[in-house]
Amino acid sequence: MREAGLRRFGIAVVVTVAAMAALGASTAVAGSAAALADQRTITVNGTGIVTSVPNQADFTFGVSTNGSTATAALSANATQMSKVIGVLKALGITGRNIQTAQISLSPNMNRAGTAVVSYTATNSVTARTKNIPRSGKIIDGVVRAGANLVGGPSLTRSDQQVLSRRALTAAIADARARATVIAAAAHVTLGRVRSVTEANGGPITSSADGAAKSFATTPVEAGTIKTEADVTVTFDIA
Repeated sequence: MREAGLRRFGIAVVVTVAAMAALGASTAVAGSAAALADQRTITVNGTGIVTSVPNQADFTFGVSTNGSTATAALSANATQMSKVIGVLKALGITGRNIQTAQISLSPNMNRAGTAVVSYTATNSVTARTKNIPRSGKIIDGVVRAGANLVGGPSLTRSDQQVLSRRALTAAIADARARATVIAAAAHVTLGRVRSVTEANGGPITSSADGAAKSFATTPVEAGTIKTEADVTVTFDIA
C-alpha cells in the first residue's frame, strides 16, 4: 500500500512539472509574439547633399637643397625657404595661415653605401589662401623664389560645419520621404522615429566648372564641393 502511494505521488509530481514546463513554453511563445508585434518598423537610408563653391585653398610649398656638409645643406635651405615665406606674405597670405609642415636632413651615401657624399635638407610649409583666383600667382611666385616642392590645392569651405549640418537635415528629410512611400505602398501608417544612425560623410570636391581661361599663370579652378551626409532611420509602424 505504501509503495503504491509513493508511485501515485511520483506520477503526480511528474505531471505537475510537465504542466509547469508547458505553461512556461506557452508564456515564452506569447512573449516572443508580443515582441515581434512590438518590432513593427520600417528602416530606410537617407542621403543629403549640399553643393557649394570652395572659398579657400591649402597648398604645401617646400625647398630641397643639397650640400657637402649638413651645415651647408641646412644653411642653403634656410636662405631659400626664407625667400619663399617672404613671397607668400607679400602675396597676401598672413602669418597665421602659414605653418611649418616638415623639416628634414638626411645623408646621401655613395653607391657602395660606405661613405657619406653629401646631405639633403628639406623644409616645407602649408599655406592657406582665401583668394582662390590668386592661387596661380602664388604658386608661380614661390617657385620663382626657390620652392621646388609644390603640393595641393586642397579646396575647402571655411563654413564646412554649417554645410555638414544642412546635409544631415536633408538626409533625414530624404529618409522620411522614403519611409512615407514604403508605408503608403504597404497600407500602413508611419509612426515616430525609433532610431537614427549617421554614416561617415564629408566634403567631396568635384571637377572644376569650365577650363582655365589664362595660361599666363598656373591655372587653378575652384569647381564645386558636394557635402554629403548619410543616415539610417528606423520608424515605428503606428
